[in-house]
Amino acid sequence: MDDDSTGQSVLFSDLFDKPVIAKFDQEHASSDGGAILLQACDRRLGLTAALIGAIDDRRQSGKIRHAIGDLVRQRLYAIGCGYPDANDASRLGSDPIQKLLCDRDPVKGEELASQPTLSRFENSVDRADLYRMGIALAEAVIERHRRRLKRKAKRITIDLDPTDDPTHGAQQLTFFNGHYDTWCYLPVAGFLTFNEEPEQYLIAYVLRPGNVGAAVGALGILARLVPRLRAAFPRARLRVRLDGGFAAPQIFAFLERESGETEHLYKECRYAAGTWDQPRRVIIKAEVVRHPGRKPKNNPRFVVTNLKQSPRHLYEVIYCARANIENRIKELHHGLEIDRTSCTRFLANQLRGLLTAAAYVLYQELRLRAARTAFRSAQVSTLREHLMKLGAWVESSVRRIVLHLPAACIHRNDWQIIARSLGAAPA
Repeated sequence: MDDDSTGQSVLFSDLFDKPVIAKFDQEHASSDGGAILLQACDRRLGLTAALIGAIDDRRQSGKIRHAIGDLVRQRLYAIGCGYPDANDASRLGSDPIQKLLCDRDPVKGEELASQPTLSRFENSVDRADLYRMGIALAEAVIERHRRRLKRKAKRITIDLDPTDDPTHGAQQLTFFNGHYDTWCYLPVAGFLTFNEEPEQYLIAYVLRPGNVGAAVGALGILARLVPRLRAAFPRARLRVRLDGGFAAPQIFAFLERESGETEHLYKECRYAAGTWDQPRRVIIKAEVVRHPGRKPKNNPRFVVTNLKQSPRHLYEVIYCARANIENRIKELHHGLEIDRTSCTRFLANQLRGLLTAAAYVLYQELRLRAARTAFRSAQVSTLREHLMKLGAWVESSVRRIVLHLPAACIHRNDWQIIARSLGAAPA
């Protein structure tokens, strides 16, 4: 047998007392048996239903084999299970769990869409579809936490942060970015923090060309979020926390018109830049960094704010808490590969980003439901490895569907606790 063999079995003749044959021949089986939890989270949030409702299906009805809803679910759940590339559809189309997640019979149901069909879908959405999908994502997240907190949040913090998305082809609107020293897109991610909770909840993800300034698009995101948050949490105080790249007069003016609380990294003392219409309070952190064998280096920090707390509190307690969203962005990159933007069309890549963001929202819901387990603060990759990636043999009859999961699963108790919190009952 050579290294290029594509046979369905392999033989280990000398590992044990008896020869061992490994065969890929188990029908109606899947390695994603635990992913039913993702669909349970989705049903509680109504997330994919909202995204599907935002897309205008312009295809000819007589030529449709896979509905838009099927394509959205197939792509989103595949991303959530660790398959960010549409090419994986060639193998996953017959996977019983993937079919079950898309509301098809896992054994007798029709196979899921092929890679070419998914690619046509990704390239069919237009700017209006994506705008409505972004709104649907934000409203689903806000509504979830409105119900969870019973509209009683005291303070809501909005964080926006850009991140680099390196590109390696001829994608539309990819440009060289001198700061990141690479050809890339420069998406911006938006997060919400309620009260003093440790979690930052993803609420927006907007793909942008690689050569834009940090502030581009931020005003539109804030203009959509602020009124919706005020309607859902009328007594909450809103706080917007941004880094220095967002220091634009129009953003300051918008936030001051909203009478919210703003913080921003920028300059010193009582200061007004040439484009500002008024001086603003500036907090300064003066620091000299010393390392053995190196010259001391000044490391000043400035925060522009209209908050009233002491400078030390503003910088160390409030502003520095922005660092937590870097962990969320790392999860998006390393846990769900949100930077898999390999489509030629810019809008197709934005769709991929939105679907990946939606998958992340489902994992954040799963993390909330895992509050009484060892996974209450686990990252996406850990949640997927220990709760989703369970071997399953699937049975389907007229009366019910049975997922046979490994009896030796070491996290079976935690899995069942999470399942019950999502509405499952002992069977």
